[in-house]
Amino acid sequence: MLKKIIDLVLYSNFYIAFCAVAMTLQTQLLLFGKVEYTPVIGLIFFATLMVYAVHRIVGLFRLTDFIEEGRYYIINKFKSHIWIYASVGLIGSFYCFFQLQRIAQLSLVIPAFLSLGYIFPVFGKKNLRLRDFNGVKIFLVAIVWAYVTVILPTLEGDALGMATVLMFLERALFVFAITLPFDIRDLKVDAYNEVKTIPATIGMKRTQGLAIILLGLMLFIAFFLYQWIIILGLFLSVLLTAFLIKISPKQTEDYFFTGLMDGMMIIQPLLVFLVSSF
Repeated sequence: MLKKIIDLVLYSNFYIAFCAVAMTLQTQLLLFGKVEYTPVIGLIFFATLMVYAVHRIVGLFRLTDFIEEGRYYIINKFKSHIWIYASVGLIGSFYCFFQLQRIAQLSLVIPAFLSLGYIFPVFGKKNLRLRDFNGVKIFLVAIVWAYVTVILPTLEGDALGMATVLMFLERALFVFAITLPFDIRDLKVDAYNEVKTIPATIGMKRTQGLAIILLGLMLFIAFFLYQWIIILGLFLSVLLTAFLIKISPKQTEDYFFTGLMDGMMIIQPLLVFLVSSF
């Protein structure tokens, strides 16, 4: 029963949607000194739910040789449920979209195009997705996540400025770092799809080192943005993230990646909220 509950939370994509909301709430707190529900929060939740649900389903059709393995088996087993969640995400996204200011609506063109291109095989004679181009996948993930969780709430609050640019870079570095272990995990699948990723190019150890360097750069940028108490919260999250990155190559259970590595996008905001209360 516990395993079924965990599978439901993780693979229904509600979990990753909450990760996106948590990162956005962290942006609100750091920029505006408070967190509150806004149409952008609703849009980010529902759009993330929809995008990841559709991505999982479309991915099954390109990974038929893996359909009996691990997370692919679970996704295939419950794909009818995932389609329902995707529909809920689509309806919720449309509703929240029309609650946004016009500038926020227009700003969604870029992440929407990148997200759809990431999911659907529409490029070239081989019907490639953006993620199928060598070395592109992880940059798309980092850019879109940073854009959605930093730029959108900033536009909604009319606070676009240099601080937003630095926060965008800080967030992109963090997402890039926690995504690298997924590329290590997916070496077999990416080789099957003939996609060359960073771990396939520079090796596992150097990829781990790169992730740690990116976390260090993230903290360096944070020194120019936040008070020391906020930096402390970020530092604690970096320590935990670095530990998870270090042990990630030895992990074979997808719960580690989908649960813990993605979960750092919830743990970091919780640490920031905790230290900010002091």
